Amino acid sequence: MTLRGERDQNSLVGGHRLDIVKGNELGLVHIQRETNVHPAHLGTRRMKIAILDDYFDTLRTLPCFQKLKGHEVTVWNDHVQDTDALAARLKDTECLVLIRERTTIQAALLDRLPRLKLISQRSVYPHIDIEACTRLGVIVSSSQHIGTPCYAAAELTWALILAAARQLPQQMAALKAGKWQIGVGMTLREKTLGIFGYGRIGATVAGYGKAFGMNVMAWAREESLAEARADGYATARTKAEFFETCDVISLHMRLVPATRHIVKAEDLARMGPQAMLVNTSRAPLIEPGALVAALRAGRPGYAAVDVFEDEPMRDLDFPLLQFEQIVATPHIGYVTCEEYETQFIDIFDQIIAYAAGQPINVVNPEVLAGTTRQRAGK
Repeated sequence: MTLRGERDQNSLVGGHRLDIVKGNELGLVHIQRETNVHPAHLGTRRMKIAILDDYFDTLRTLPCFQKLKGHEVTVWNDHVQDTDALAARLKDTECLVLIRERTTIQAALLDRLPRLKLISQRSVYPHIDIEACTRLGVIVSSSQHIGTPCYAAAELTWALILAAARQLPQQMAALKAGKWQIGVGMTLREKTLGIFGYGRIGATVAGYGKAFGMNVMAWAREESLAEARADGYATARTKAEFFETCDVISLHMRLVPATRHIVKAEDLARMGPQAMLVNTSRAPLIEPGALVAALRAGRPGYAAVDVFEDEPMRDLDFPLLQFEQIVATPHIGYVTCEEYETQFIDIFDQIIAYAAGQPINVVNPEVLAGTTRQRAGK
């Protein structure tokens, strides 16, 4: 057995030298991998790439990981948010790869990464200080994957709806404890499924509801409501009507200033005692403390969540988890091998494009225009 902090150096796997550190305060494993071949893409430069938060060392098993062949790649399997620790880890990094919003990248850290030139990720970026990146001349490439829903997230949403409706986690736990049936569930057919935010994932979940015989009602901005009507779904006349009418409400919005805390305590109070709220999008869409208070009041009667304000969330006394009528998962909506492959094809292609001198999906184009004040000597 390898003890905490003990190193296993100079291992060779698949042509890579491994530097393995087993054990840390989170019980996860850090694996550093460095390629010892030349860049595979003609006209590109060899880069030092760091990948954060690959909890289960999944990325190197994906076919798309071969896109980084020839670059010096370090994969970190634990989660660290401490600025000093991250600055030490990333001091020589030229390209930083992020897995969604697992690690926050702010000015205090960016100012201490003199060699950083590119951050490559996918989807929205509220966790990145774009202004600081622009000031320091760091390109942020982030594909918005227009037209491509995250089917993995939609599937998990539906799994949570089914699990909460039939009390699957509770029934399973009771059976393992020697009890036979602990309650009566809810049939979804002919119930009303409310889709709050009719985008790519919301539309996909609406299709699942229709397939299960549910009536679908949407509430969103007017442009999205028009799309829902065009797809044959009902739309609410008001937000109040939406919360009063729907038996299951599923949130499907990006977290931007306009949607932060968009679900208020008074909205939840309008839901019925047998209704269910589902959130696989972002926790701050709901007003702080509102869902806990609503569950205590019995309206709605049930909830299913995959997202939390602070992640990773390991607090056994977290208020939301104390309710028997809640089903919760640790932000696994997008965590499938297939979805990882889809996402990291884009992320790695952005690195290849930058290394070839043609960056793509740039969210701070001012850097490309050369109008920003970059670090001395960069």
